[in-house]
Amino acid sequence: MHLEYFKLIDRIADLNVGDRTITVEAQVPQSNTIFEGHFPGYPLMPGVLLIESMAQTSGWLLIALLKFERMPFLASVKEAKMRDFVKPGELLTIDASLAHDGSGFAVTEAKVRVNGKLKCNATLTFRHTPFPNAELRGHMEEMAKRIGFPEQAMTHD
Repeated sequence: MHLEYFKLIDRIADLNVGDRTITVEAQVPQSNTIFEGHFPGYPLMPGVLLIESMAQTSGWLLIALLKFERMPFLASVKEAKMRDFVKPGELLTIDASLAHDGSGFAVTEAKVRVNGKLKCNATLTFRHTPFPNAELRGHMEEMAKRIGFPEQAMTHD
């Protein structure tokens, strides 16, 4: 994880386009300035960043399902539940699955676990549009390579 750059996914562990599911891993840093204020003497991963990690995971699933032709943007968060604390140094396993897609919107169900224990989950809605420019598409292609996005899933022209 690179919290300061909002890069919250370290690697794709599994991407199954047929089943419309993805599993990623993300190592929470042992130390980061964010923990100085959240909370002094008792550092915890902020819930909003856990939601963002589920959104980024879902986003990579949607990019794969949309054949790298459209960019998903988070539109709403529903039913988000923080079930337990996430501490510095923990390895997150984040799963997402597609629940619905249509009319330029997609809905995913996502979960964050640590050592198999559910830490949080949410239902996320995305709006997806063609990539707005070549710069963003290029940036996303570079990120995809860094996190192990399967090349066969990058089927755009």
